[in-house]
Amino acid sequence: MNKKIAVASSDGKFINQHFGHATKFLIFSARDGSFDFLELIETQPYCNWGEHEDEDLKEAVEKLLGCDMVIASQIGPGAWEVLIQHGIEPIQKHGFIEDVLSQLF
Repeated sequence: MNKKIAVASSDGKFINQHFGHATKFLIFSARDGSFDFLELIETQPYCNWGEHEDEDLKEAVEKLLGCDMVIASQIGPGAWEVLIQHGIEPIQKHGFIEDVLSQLF
């Protein structure tokens, strides 16, 4: 089964961004243990150290619609809930993107 995965990374190598602070998400397709980079989605950070506007959170999640999963180093409870409501599985992990994707698939 093909999965579309959004990864929060500042450098394209390491999962090192908090979901609410991320400025970009790398989108990968995962299938049969292989991973292909699809695109880069740029976002505006919406979290201000625990405070955020609900509309800003909604806009961030809407940019990721169509993804099956989001991986970030940290995901707050509000974002976690909104992601699930939109059918996106939230995962908190950090490490090299390739290593984490290999572990998950």
